[in-house]
Amino acid sequence: MGFKDQVIQIIKQIPEGKVTTYGTIATLAGLPRGGRLVGGILHANSEKLDLPWQRIINRHGLISTKCLEHPKPLQKKLLEEEGVAVSTDFMVDLKKYGWWGE
Repeated sequence: MGFKDQVIQIIKQIPEGKVTTYGTIATLAGLPRGGRLVGGILHANSEKLDLPWQRIINRHGLISTKCLEHPKPLQKKLLEEEGVAVSTDFMVDLKKYGWWGE
């Protein structure tokens, strides 16, 4: 299975109410430091494959999307609907809500 397919499978496994990072997904897929590639794969495939894109944030716990189709306020809203607390400055507590591939 190629990197892209592994990334997609990992993203599908992230449970509701949890978040993970681009880098964690890249590492689990066998390419540490491939977080930017994960972002590209997610952006290109989230709609057509119905991926839970909102559950992926940066390594600091920040919602960091710059995508006009999936703006920060939308990601915050979707995460909050899943029970994830998101601060007004778009931060998530990774210790509380992080998923690391269990």
